[in-house]
Amino acid sequence: MAALSLSPRALYEEVAESLRQRIFNRELAPGSWIDELKIAEAYGISRTPLREALKVLAAEGLVTMKVRRGAYVTEVSERDLADVYHLLSLLESDAVGVVATTATALEIEELQALHQELENTAKPENLNTAAFFEINERFHLRLLEIANNRWRDQMVADLRKVMKLNRHNSLLKSGRIEESLNEHRAVMKAVSERNSALSIQKMQEHFKNGLEAAN
Repeated sequence: MAALSLSPRALYEEVAESLRQRIFNRELAPGSWIDELKIAEAYGISRTPLREALKVLAAEGLVTMKVRRGAYVTEVSERDLADVYHLLSLLESDAVGVVATTATALEIEELQALHQELENTAKPENLNTAAFFEINERFHLRLLEIANNRWRDQMVADLRKVMKLNRHNSLLKSGRIEESLNEHRAVMKAVSERNSALSIQKMQEHFKNGLEAAN
């Protein structure tokens, strides 16, 4: 097998990112064993940078290391998912409350533009689930950037990686995309009206409904 081409950045980081995307794309399924020898051969690398990459993914919660058994793609239990959604709800509702109070008019326009992209992507004639996921994530990350707390941003980034292990199950349920859009509309309305308390409430409802759809 020909070795895959890797870019010049730190080798283990490049390997970690490649494996991360393969996990998100379900090429490496939840619960599956990661064959280190096979993957090292495919990338044309030794097992040392691969093991460093697996440590990174284990720290993110995407990989579970089992004694004398090796590395496995993490399986997210109902309890895990509930815990992740609970923390995301707390962190992102806090962020949206800040945004409703402190964002500039231009920043709110940016969020509205991202929301409009979501609306356009969700139209039946253009429905593209992968694009919807990507734009939805950009919306939430931009909101966090505007709220401007790097410690919260890091916690959310790690939690969202774990959520991605299960995310396809939620929005693919019948009617969930339209429900999610309605929830985003409510959040944006509250933010545009500078209603911090209502923004927090609507974001919490968004995560509550997302968790119910994910189970």
